[in-house]
Amino acid sequence: MKSFWKDQPDIVAHLEQVNHIINQQLTVKQSKMNEILKDLAQSGGKKIRPGLCIIGGEFGDKDIKHLYHLSAVLEMLHMATLVHDDIIDDSVQRRGQLTTQQKYGKDYAVYTGDYIFTKCFEILAEHYELHHMKELSKTVSRVCMGEIDQFDGRFKSHTSVKKYLKVIGAKTSALLAVSLSVGAYESGCDEKFCKKLGKIGLHIGNAFQIIDDILDYVGDASRVGKTLGNDIRQGYYTLPLLYALKHNDDRLNELLASETYTDEVVSRIIERVNELGGVKQAQELAHKYTVKSLKEIKSLPAGQARDHLEWVTNQLLARQH
Repeated sequence: MKSFWKDQPDIVAHLEQVNHIINQQLTVKQSKMNEILKDLAQSGGKKIRPGLCIIGGEFGDKDIKHLYHLSAVLEMLHMATLVHDDIIDDSVQRRGQLTTQQKYGKDYAVYTGDYIFTKCFEILAEHYELHHMKELSKTVSRVCMGEIDQFDGRFKSHTSVKKYLKVIGAKTSALLAVSLSVGAYESGCDEKFCKKLGKIGLHIGNAFQIIDDILDYVGDASRVGKTLGNDIRQGYYTLPLLYALKHNDDRLNELLASETYTDEVVSRIIERVNELGGVKQAQELAHKYTVKSLKEIKSLPAGQARDHLEWVTNQLLARQH
């Protein structure tokens, strides 16, 4: 968290308070579950979603402290989806550490994700009005449908870029968008302004996910925190590969038709996708979404909130993990 937000000490101070709440909420009497939840709470992460919630709140006129529990919920929702994602993908590592399902088994991982989801709505019911419950419930439903669409599209080389963008808009961008908008709403901003922030959040989310998918082809495994080429192994045809497939390249098609995706095969697919310009085209689209976000951010009221939002948008484009 601190490494990502290090140039914004005021945001770091808020996020430390959010972390404290997460640690409190993920403390339980059952010893095994408490051990697992503590592992998750201390596993790091950039805290993008709670950070966006706080930035959204800066556009309003209420004390940011009022957003701490809401920000914690947003991070915990993200945490729960990652636990379940890792079960589905049979992932071994995340953020450079063993995943919950790898370390404790799939059964415990399912219970853990479920528990965190229910805890989120308990916090909302205790601290906030029904509006947030409705918005976040709709968002979680959208995230789930995005994940289902992605899973249903595995190993389908005819997947279109439009379909890909629809999937990432649901599974990633929706939660980033709502993080910005609910923070602003809770701080007294009007509905029209909150919707505008939500639209910006969608563009930021699209750029964020495209870059995340690019890093599977060009990243440093030690910095990314997971094995490179994992999307390929799982059959997820993300944007760099979809662009490369447009060339109908025999060599790439032959590699993708391999019976098993050994490390050598995956390495050769990554190499070929780069040679065909798939990564470069994906980077260009991520840049377009970032430019679109920054243009819309410029139309927001000048001040610290706008400066923070502009800064985080640029940071997400330049990140290497």
